[in-house]
Amino acid sequence: MKYRALVTLAVVLACVLALELACALGWVARTVIIPPSEMVGSLSDILWSGEFNRAILLTLTNVMISVVISIAAGFVLGVAIHASDFLRRAVEPYLASYYAVPTFIFYPVFIVLFGVNSAAIIAIAVLLSIVAMITATMNGLDRIPTVLLRTARIMRLSPVKTALMIQLPAAAPYFFTGARLSVAYSFIGVIASEFILSGDGLGYAIAYAYNNFENRQMYGLMLLIVIAVTLVNMTLDRLDRRLQSRLRR
Repeated sequence: MKYRALVTLAVVLACVLALELACALGWVARTVIIPPSEMVGSLSDILWSGEFNRAILLTLTNVMISVVISIAAGFVLGVAIHASDFLRRAVEPYLASYYAVPTFIFYPVFIVLFGVNSAAIIAIAVLLSIVAMITATMNGLDRIPTVLLRTARIMRLSPVKTALMIQLPAAAPYFFTGARLSVAYSFIGVIASEFILSGDGLGYAIAYAYNNFENRQMYGLMLLIVIAVTLVNMTLDRLDRRLQSRLRR
């Protein structure tokens, strides 16, 4: 295991042990937070009972759909905006300040458009995550070395071959960064929407447990989300490192 991973693991373990000790000594009230060992027990009960399988499946499905839409649409829009100076000058200032707008205010609009179902939640998650992919795509295309594009022109490559053989590999790390951000924002958008606005899913289950003072269940569900997001991020991080090392060869 590498040094950075060891340091990260040591910090996480130290925080967990400190919280466990604080709960055991009564420094933190159980009404505020329960010990990590009890969170693990609650998570085990949740997974074993299958009570929340439907909510887990619904949330993960919504996240997956949101990720696919935001990455695909964000890439296409990023390429289109990059190709047009007029469009870029018109849109880029708004992209820079986009996250100052709370996207949840558009929920009533999506309710009118899509009805009270998962489509409205997915729309909010896409609205939250798509700009990260658009910005990353534009950054990636901006940073393609000029010499590569000149080489493509000298070799008289067609626009399609230039895109597939030159632009796509050269800008791939930036595209992947945008994809990683889109995944993170999709999780945030879906779970936050379920927490505040929905009647189903993991976010709603956490809100329900919170409103009924079921701390053990609430922290078990929160731990499930933390573990799921951490595993996804670790997988994407590993893929990113492999991609970067391959491009350096």
